[in-house]
Amino acid sequence: MNQTLLEIRKASVEYPGRGIRAKTFRALHGVSLGVQKGECVGLVGESGSGKTTLGRAVLGLAPVTAGKILFRGQDITHASRAMRRELASDIQVVFQDPYTSLNPSLTIDQILAEPLTVRKIPGAEAKKRIRDLFEMVHLPADSGTRLPREFSGGQRQRIAIARALALRPALVVCDEPVSALDLSTQARVLELFRDIQEQTQTAYLFVSHDLEVVRHISHRVAVMYRGEIVEFGDGDQVTARPSHPYTQRLFLAAPVADPEAQARRREERHRLPAATALSA
Repeated sequence: MNQTLLEIRKASVEYPGRGIRAKTFRALHGVSLGVQKGECVGLVGESGSGKTTLGRAVLGLAPVTAGKILFRGQDITHASRAMRRELASDIQVVFQDPYTSLNPSLTIDQILAEPLTVRKIPGAEAKKRIRDLFEMVHLPADSGTRLPREFSGGQRQRIAIARALALRPALVVCDEPVSALDLSTQARVLELFRDIQEQTQTAYLFVSHDLEVVRHISHRVAVMYRGEIVEFGDGDQVTARPSHPYTQRLFLAAPVADPEAQARRREERHRLPAATALSA
């Protein structure tokens, strides 16, 4: 993993305020981050930390007002619609909710064939690629004739993953892809993400509010607080032995099965600085 695929340089994102005199809201404050080929970088933080905004900025869905975003050395900060269509072959996304991210009126074959048709992939090759995708995400071979409503939440997310992989992208932005699933299904889908990465060397920018989730999948982890990265480093180090007080609060907030250990965590968390004082 020594080839930089995605490079974010001091990126800021601002949204206009509501009303004539309203001030703009800055969601990101000069964020810098890199993702290498075949790497998973976890992006973790509470609601409002800016983690989803950073993922949307990479996808061209959030207004970057300062800084740059480079993909394979090319500036895509303010890419045109035509450039974004070309980038779709290399940058894909898996959204949080598998129930709303799939067209309910299309069969699974039609959903997976859609991006291939747009790219004018020949019919025989497209059919083979769809069969390969079913195998890759561990879905039955006869899934193609069925509608999304005939699948469970975990299966629908597997279909969404298959759709993201249809064009064989180099980078997938994963926006809370397991947060809508139960714990046992989460574990299986996370294992699927890891297996796919080993097979394809696809890079992930993996957005989550759960430190435990990113611990299991990420090579490196960036922790966001109020639009800034407050800690970034090796995944095991950041998720198990965090150094920043905010990351420590996230770590101690995660529940554990042992009641005594949980009580100790609660006491340790109370001794840390309040969240409002961390950026002072």
